[in-house]
Amino acid sequence: MRLYRSIQSLSSQAEAGRRVATIGVFDGLHLGHREILAETRRIAKQLECASAVCSFEPMPMEYFAPESPPARLTCFRERFELLRATGIEEMFCPHFGTVRDLSPAEFVERLLVRGLGVRHIVVGHDFRYGAGRRGSFDELLQAGDALGFGVSMVEAIASRGERISSTSIRRALQAGDLPRAKEMLGRDYAMSGRVVHGLGLGRELGFPTANVNLKRRLAPVAGIFAVRVTGVGTQPIEGVASVGNRPMIGGGKTLLEVYLFNFDRDIYGEYITVHFIERLREERTFVDLEAMKQQMHIDVGQAQAALLG
Repeated sequence: MRLYRSIQSLSSQAEAGRRVATIGVFDGLHLGHREILAETRRIAKQLECASAVCSFEPMPMEYFAPESPPARLTCFRERFELLRATGIEEMFCPHFGTVRDLSPAEFVERLLVRGLGVRHIVVGHDFRYGAGRRGSFDELLQAGDALGFGVSMVEAIASRGERISSTSIRRALQAGDLPRAKEMLGRDYAMSGRVVHGLGLGRELGFPTANVNLKRRLAPVAGIFAVRVTGVGTQPIEGVASVGNRPMIGGGKTLLEVYLFNFDRDIYGEYITVHFIERLREERTFVDLEAMKQQMHIDVGQAQAALLG
């Protein structure tokens, strides 16, 4: 999947062939998003055009509320990899600050027509565009008629009577309801990152952990989990993971630490994906490190039992 990070780099390719595009944040790439992407690919094939996604970094909600952003379901690399796996051919992802002030008319003319060179655009049911989200679907239809591109809308997908959205998935993850989140995502929730050096406390306690750089201000999950890890071999490796700020040693930024069962290879610097299978408990403070070690033995046993299912 080709990646463009500025309107200028995108515009230089516009004459090579027009695009069928969709626009959105696509955080988490849930089942509703996948319907939109499938329709984008279908129309692109029909019109013999490239299929493209237009998204933004940072996410608009992060840009406008940097001190209290929503928890990210996917960092940029995770989102890119998930999009690429769908078969989408191109991704345009500018810094949101470079497009936030475009009026609806400028958004269409500069970004869609001159930048993306759209022949058709596919949007979700709640799509709005331009500064202040002033542009509506009806206005986009009118612009398409005037400027020569088609427009279609994909209706929302529901699960158990609830509209699938990134917000509803965040709520499920925050509540520890991993099965509910899986229903809406179509897969186990996962976070990826590079293994970095930690303080070595886990090794001292007999549970050496892989510490994963989360690349996000807030994680959507917290607690202790049974997990499967990919990226360190041909088969998933089972383990138990902690997501939290380690209150026993003074707290700090949120960390993802994974203890892999029957595994002792050095994987510092490797990029791994942690798939969350079952939440075992919340993060706790213990009277001393020995009490924490005893609980870790319990966690391992519970994780192994959960992963047998």
